[in-house]
Amino acid sequence: MRAFSHLFFSFLVILFAISCSDAFTRNDFPEEFLFGAATSAYQWEGAVDEDGRTPSVWDTFSHSYNRGNGDIACDGYHKYKEDVKLMAEMGLEAFRFSISWTRLIPKGRGHINPKGLLFYKNLIQELRTHGIKPHVTLYHYDLPQSLEDEYGGWINRKIIKDFTAFADVCFREFGDDVKLWTTINEANIFAIASYSEGFAPPGHCSPTSFFNCSTGNSSTEPYLAGHNMLLAHASASKLYKLEYKSKQRGSIGLSIYAFGLTPYSNSKEDEIATQRAKDFLFGWMLKPLVFGDYPDAMKRVWGSRLPVFSEEESEKVKGSSDFVGIIHYTTVYVRNSTSTTPSLIPRRQDFFTDMGAETICKIYFLFHSSMDQNMASWFLYLIKYSCSSFWISHGEFYIL
Repeated sequence: MRAFSHLFFSFLVILFAISCSDAFTRNDFPEEFLFGAATSAYQWEGAVDEDGRTPSVWDTFSHSYNRGNGDIACDGYHKYKEDVKLMAEMGLEAFRFSISWTRLIPKGRGHINPKGLLFYKNLIQELRTHGIKPHVTLYHYDLPQSLEDEYGGWINRKIIKDFTAFADVCFREFGDDVKLWTTINEANIFAIASYSEGFAPPGHCSPTSFFNCSTGNSSTEPYLAGHNMLLAHASASKLYKLEYKSKQRGSIGLSIYAFGLTPYSNSKEDEIATQRAKDFLFGWMLKPLVFGDYPDAMKRVWGSRLPVFSEEESEKVKGSSDFVGIIHYTTVYVRNSTSTTPSLIPRRQDFFTDMGAETICKIYFLFHSSMDQNMASWFLYLIKYSCSSFWISHGEFYIL
């Protein structure tokens, strides 16, 4: 399959300008660099039972265990014009938001909700009127509850067909005005949080996990979900490039969450564990997108628990992204761990015990004098790591 000609790396960076807020102006950044903000449908819209929207796994999950919920959230469904006006006043140039699958297609497939469709058309038009570029995320953890109940959601390959059909509606209805599409938000963390640790919907984990999940298998489900996410992304991307890209002239990609990873000590064990964590946390998604297969380190550890790409699937996944979104919030220390590490013993076998590394956050690190240098060095490493992989495979890339 012909490799894609251009790669776009979208780096969504939160800048905490405390002591140097006056050091830079917009003119210090290239015109192509966009300053923006991002949210998701469940975090922002509210109106969960209005105008035909049906429950998603977020609704079910957040109403369990006395957790807070997004029934009202920021009330963006009713206040989107006010919010867009505030964005414009702040000087934002881009806004990344997600489409609520159950607001647009209430049953998960089939009938399109006209009121949901109108809301997103109005939102996109409002953004464009104020000179703000819309960047749409197709999936931000809010699977229709009906599909979860029907076949188990992301751990079942049936999700690939339904996700592609949902994406098709979005491309067809919004694609003339949307030039940047993210298929799945933070795919790596979604698989871990939702199917290994259980603290995100649908809340699956093994009984020995820290969360009291009612169902799940932390030793297999995150890898099944991650595998199906890559296949669903590739399927939607192929559809976009075959049917829409030449007319709409947009780009499509997938985003991952990237911790800053720093060895806990100068020991060889912690240095090796840090590299292993990079392979597991980042390479899990990046290597298939570039080379069509998982990192060797993961295949050695996971063995038969790691799904295998067929030759045809490998070719579909490889080169399926025009860009990779790198989302970064914080940096953690990494310490080598074994099956006898006290904090991991209760967990038995999950993603982190498989990884053989503990991630540790220390509050004082936020105020450490070397923080800026450590984070900058790590971020440059990640760019080098990602770009070099794509350069080897494709020979050309762009940074947005």
